Amino acid sequence: MVFHSTTPHLPPPQPPRPVGEARRLFWRWWRQQSPNAQDRYATLGPLVSVMLFLAAIIVAFWYLRNEELEREQESVKRDTEIVQQQIRLRLIENQEQLLRLAREISIRAVNPEQFMNQAADFVRARPEVLSVSWVQANERIKASQSGMSAPLDASRALETDFFTPPMDSFVQPTLPPRDEARSAFRLARERSQPVYSQAYQNTNGLRVVQVHVPLIDRSGFVGTLVAEYSLDSLMRFLVPREIAARHAMSLIQINGQRLTSAVTPQPEGRAARPTFVHEVIVTPVGNGLLLRGEGFKTSSSLIGNTLFWMVVALSGFTVWTLLGTLQHMRRRTDIQKTLVQETNFRRAMENSMLTGMRTIDLEGRITYVNPAFCAMTGFSEQELLGCTPPYPYWPKDRLDEFNRMFQQELLGRSPTGGLEVVVQRRDGSTFDARMYVSPLIDAQGDQTGWMTSVTNITEAKRVRDQLSAAHERFTTVLEGLDAAVSVVSVQQNELLFANRSYRLWFGGSPEAHMQLTGGDVSADIAAADSDDSVDSFGGLPTQHLTDAGGDAREAFVDSVQKWFDVRARYIQWTDGRLAQMLIATDITERREGEEAAARQAEKAQFTSRLITMGEMASTVAHELNQPLAAISNYCSGMISRIRNGAIDNDGLIEALEKTSRQAQRAGQVIHRIRQFVKRSEPQRQMTRIREITDAVLDLASFEMKRRRVTLNAVIGQRLPNISVDPILIEQVLLNLLKNAAEAIDNADTPQSRRIVDLRVTQKLTDDQGSVIEFTVSDGGPGMKEEMLGKLFEAFSSTKADGLGIGLSLCRSIIESHHGRIKAENIYNGSLVTGCRFTFTLPVEATVPGGGVA
Repeated sequence: MVFHSTTPHLPPPQPPRPVGEARRLFWRWWRQQSPNAQDRYATLGPLVSVMLFLAAIIVAFWYLRNEELEREQESVKRDTEIVQQQIRLRLIENQEQLLRLAREISIRAVNPEQFMNQAADFVRARPEVLSVSWVQANERIKASQSGMSAPLDASRALETDFFTPPMDSFVQPTLPPRDEARSAFRLARERSQPVYSQAYQNTNGLRVVQVHVPLIDRSGFVGTLVAEYSLDSLMRFLVPREIAARHAMSLIQINGQRLTSAVTPQPEGRAARPTFVHEVIVTPVGNGLLLRGEGFKTSSSLIGNTLFWMVVALSGFTVWTLLGTLQHMRRRTDIQKTLVQETNFRRAMENSMLTGMRTIDLEGRITYVNPAFCAMTGFSEQELLGCTPPYPYWPKDRLDEFNRMFQQELLGRSPTGGLEVVVQRRDGSTFDARMYVSPLIDAQGDQTGWMTSVTNITEAKRVRDQLSAAHERFTTVLEGLDAAVSVVSVQQNELLFANRSYRLWFGGSPEAHMQLTGGDVSADIAAADSDDSVDSFGGLPTQHLTDAGGDAREAFVDSVQKWFDVRARYIQWTDGRLAQMLIATDITERREGEEAAARQAEKAQFTSRLITMGEMASTVAHELNQPLAAISNYCSGMISRIRNGAIDNDGLIEALEKTSRQAQRAGQVIHRIRQFVKRSEPQRQMTRIREITDAVLDLASFEMKRRRVTLNAVIGQRLPNISVDPILIEQVLLNLLKNAAEAIDNADTPQSRRIVDLRVTQKLTDDQGSVIEFTVSDGGPGMKEEMLGKLFEAFSSTKADGLGIGLSLCRSIIESHHGRIKAENIYNGSLVTGCRFTFTLPVEATVPGGGVA
């Protein structure tokens, strides 16, 4: 690794100066300082010396105290580790004895009586062991031996703890009902090695921990050998007395709960909280059992040393004396600085003000002007100081007027709102200004003159005049509008503004405003009272309402018998109040024109149906002639056979039934024609697609037969119902089918291509969602590209004798149902092989009555 130096290049060191020259340089620097600086430096020298001496003493005592604390911390750590080693060695020794006994039990070298003898010897030599038990694999205790330190209440021990069962007992006791003991038993069975349980409190109120040594023979796990340790006995017998006398030793859980501690006398003056703490894990127990050693801070003779406190007291007194002197000098310096700062601030404020300031004495002599006043008038301070009336900035043609105002000023009668005057600059130009006059009072409360502030209001006056002119122009425009404009306060429902048209139609009352908006102007915002950003007058959310767009609606007013296009929005009035502005435009003529156009469209639809049926009259007549001729033939035949007596009742009934069916067929043809051509108001209803197509196919079949055209219809299955006027949709579909048949017939298309296809399917589009698509395709000559663009325009037709209103009406009908219609040529390469008309009708999101076609 290479280190690069970042030290800048320094000039070569200079040879040391002689001591005499250094002393001369110091005194030269000292004489250059101000007296205040010299006093401050003279005081700071002793203060710094005392502070350094006191800091050295404090550092020395602090160092000694830290060494003492470190020694105490090492002592606590050392004693804690010694106790840990004592407990560890004792537990490992006991565990080895238990392993030997467990091996003998596993090879069946020991019976329960021998186990009791060996367990008695084991617990007698170990006062920390409460009991040793032989537990079988089913958690039943086969034998148990209690130690000398176990409680003598045998009846209580029989409840849950281990005991030595009588030889004639039929019911063996089980493990204690504690999760800690049973968990250790299961772990010993799973791991096949000694396991220590977590510490718990037994029924005798003792804190204990168990060690489970597994018993394993050739067949596998047969039980455990359980030894129960008393934590109090561990601390009492295994912690050396000299360690307990020095430090507090205790066993705790990992969560900080204290289980037991060694009994030690509390030294006098010992703090409640330990100063030194060292924690180690109790091995081989583990399971969150920790040994904590605690040491307490002791008093130090060094701190109580009299010499130390004498040094501290003398140093403090010296520092207090020096600080008092330094504070006095600093206060005097601060007063001087404050005076200089106040003077500089006042001068800077006067020089930076845009308002001109002028002071005159009681005789009218100018005693002070600021730079802003000089900049306004163009005169310098020397030219203005000492001047008496008439002043140089007074206009020469208005001296008398200014003299009268000046006399009023000296008498203290100037208006509180100020005077609007004209001031003349040095170059002869003038500007508008506003002057405010107030008395000038000195520190003793006596008036010494008058203070005048002058503000240039030329630009403000110009803006004010422009605003007044703009307001007048805006008012003139509003008064000249043909629409009614009104503004109403939201809180008081008060009419704030109304133009001429509003007053002409509705007068000066706000009721017409309410009627046009559909009610109270504050109804729409009643739910917004809890908003934080509210109007200071009405308590309403002005920000959200004024940012919102206008609300447009159409309303009819009975009092004037007119229709109005109403547009309203919320605005903030000039005084801050929330108001609603309304613009009502008279649309009576437009509504009447729309109604007339609707009536004309209805007549055109009826006329189109009549024209369609007129063109199909010959075909309809042919269809009616067939059933009528059949009826005539049946009647003639029956008359002849009746006269000849060649017919019985059964034959007569059969002939009459055939006659009736032909009459019904003719009636159905006439009914369909009447339903199609009858004039009725448009009426939307939930309609099945199959009903529309069946009715159209029956009517179109006449035209198809007459023109020798084949009609193929493919109607989708399970099509949903749609909300339409079925007669109008039938008119559109029949018109498209008839046009397709005419196009094929007029072009003398070969019989193989004289085919019209009708397809009805359900599709999903991006703009309309789910729609029903009707497609009519023919094998005719198609249309020219220039005609496709204007095919649906009124009076545009490709037929020599056509009126050009059929497809226009079709588009109007489809668009009134919120659908789309289009036409396109069918190509085979570059050759046109027919034309295709497609229109779609949207499917309602929710279909009343449900069901599918």
